[in-house]
Amino acid sequence: MVKSIFILFIILFFEIAEASAQKVFSVNYENQADLKVYVVQYENQADLLVYKEKYENQAGKNNGRWFFTQYQNQADKTIFFVDYENQADLKIYFVKYENQAGWKNKSKIQLMY
Repeated sequence: MVKSIFILFIILFFEIAEASAQKVFSVNYENQADLKVYVVQYENQADLLVYKEKYENQAGKNNGRWFFTQYQNQADKTIFFVDYENQADLKIYFVKYENQAGWKNKSKIQLMY
């Protein structure tokens, strides 16, 4: 009985962890994207500071820790990188360290839900 409860707990834990991941996929065409993104040159210009996670299970939930999926159907959000800042819904800056990730402009936080 205890073993069954433990196994059920493990399964539920992994289901919750997987559901909370901020998984993104970069599409080739603007009309395929949920969101248009522009990468700024300087951290202080960004709405969101993004850290690219190496593994899917390390991604956060709307906190700037992104995992880029290999396939579009695995992603929570599809994004398209635009060439000009004025075309973007969201401006991001890629950071080197995980603890630097996060929102700078909280008024745009709903874009990633």
